[in-house]
Amino acid sequence: MIVHLSRAEEEGLDGKFGDSISIAYKLLLSIGKATDAERLIPVDWVHLSGVNYNTIGDAGANFLTKFSEEARFSVQTTINPMGYDAHKQNNLSSKFKIKQGEIIKAYENMGSVPSFSCTPYELFQLPERGHNVSFAESNAAVMANSVFDLHTNKESSLSALASAVTGKAPYSDLRMSSIRDPKIKIKIDTDLNSELDYGILGYFAGKAVKESCVSFGPHVSNIDMYKAKSLAAALGTSGSCGMFSNKEIDGEAISFGKEEVKSVMDELNSNESGDVIALGSPQLGLYELELISNIMGGKKFSKKCMIFCARPIYEKACSSGIAQKLEGAGANIICDACTCLSPLLTHDEYDGVITNSIKAAHYLNKSNKVSVCLSNIKSIIKEYTK
Repeated sequence: MIVHLSRAEEEGLDGKFGDSISIAYKLLLSIGKATDAERLIPVDWVHLSGVNYNTIGDAGANFLTKFSEEARFSVQTTINPMGYDAHKQNNLSSKFKIKQGEIIKAYENMGSVPSFSCTPYELFQLPERGHNVSFAESNAAVMANSVFDLHTNKESSLSALASAVTGKAPYSDLRMSSIRDPKIKIKIDTDLNSELDYGILGYFAGKAVKESCVSFGPHVSNIDMYKAKSLAAALGTSGSCGMFSNKEIDGEAISFGKEEVKSVMDELNSNESGDVIALGSPQLGLYELELISNIMGGKKFSKKCMIFCARPIYEKACSSGIAQKLEGAGANIICDACTCLSPLLTHDEYDGVITNSIKAAHYLNKSNKVSVCLSNIKSIIKEYTK
């Protein structure tokens, strides 16, 4: 497939506007060829992953530092969580903090908005429905496509970085209307009640479905934000599917029942309990913080509890008194970071983590090497408060 470029894009590719622009266009061109894109199209907003030093390491930090010497973002560009909350005490190494600082400085030099959030859709005004964006954070990409009718592929950190510099992205996959119509559905043969149930469904579907869009039918028509985020995060974690739909279709169906629920739990639920509660992958919004506060009803956590949220959400929670209630109950509210791949949750410090997040469970088990006790939020509060 030949990707047709405009004259300005050709000039950018040839290096007329600098090496960083040329590198970005080369990357987008390669992706475009691989995904059968006929052309590049403008995007309104880019959200970048590759911010946490834990995820990109020295090679990533060094690349960004070098790249940022010349590169500048041409569209609104927000960034994912980093590794820790600089406003809080922690036992992280000085090397981690220095390298994390280098990454943040590189993004700052290029013109990013220092959002440090995996839920940018809760912090910023969204473009009009149908507009194109480029989101590298998987839960944000799935939410953008499925809930807010924005158009994005599940971008990598590098492809989104190239879009941030050029303001362009390949016109392919979920940016095309025909791909956004589901051709496969999940036939749900079990009750879905909690946010964890929807996370299990999403994780199973991500593994089972090889298409870019999947239908869950009416089961996702009126779910609240907590359940939608749990579903989107899990779907984006386990496979390549980047969108879910409530459209009823007559196509191929994959069954999801008690046996499939058990298979996901057998994989991810690796501990009967734990010594720390971790909530917030994706980061919690004001809705979830208020929900947790209300469920607790004045009780206190009986175990150490970390709650991860974006700083603007925390500030709103402080204004409404919700943050003070949670902190008074023993919660440590951590901003600018996320449960997922957090250096604050290690096997050296914790034998097990209690969470309601399927995405967190996946990464805690596989990357952090910490066992996980999976339970829904109501059960966690019932079991671990007094």
